[in-house]
Amino acid sequence: MSDKTLAIIATKGTLDWAYPPFILASTAAALGYRTQIFFTFYGLQLLKKNLNLKVSSLGNPGMPMPMSMDKWFPTVLQALPGMESIMTAMMKSKMRKKGIATVETLRDTCIEAEVKLIACQMTVDLFDMETNTLLNGIDYAGAASFFEFAGESDVNLFI
Repeated sequence: MSDKTLAIIATKGTLDWAYPPFILASTAAALGYRTQIFFTFYGLQLLKKNLNLKVSSLGNPGMPMPMSMDKWFPTVLQALPGMESIMTAMMKSKMRKKGIATVETLRDTCIEAEVKLIACQMTVDLFDMETNTLLNGIDYAGAASFFEFAGESDVNLFI
């Protein structure tokens, strides 16, 4: 294993934002990097045993929309009830058709590759999260502990 290191801070908990930390971490681990992901605030959703991640185009103007909807579908209508479920189903369908791995598969790959997954203890406490709903075998630590690794890392990413 190389002495290169990668530290990632994951702050988002939606389907579309789940992919970058797991793809980057699993790739780095495959290349021999010692890798840690620090999950804080909404990023803690990615550590739940049972993922129920959604995607929303609302507030994400760069998201490509099917049928050129971004050109004719008013943004305000994206807030209608049911739109999040429709967008999530469309995204999952497209990913399946393109052969993109699921978030669960990528997360399992990270675990198998010994990527260290760290839940921010302060955020767990803040949101009164039940630790039994989170993956077994993850670490719980504060920002100071993560900085011990991140401060010496070759690459640091905030996602």
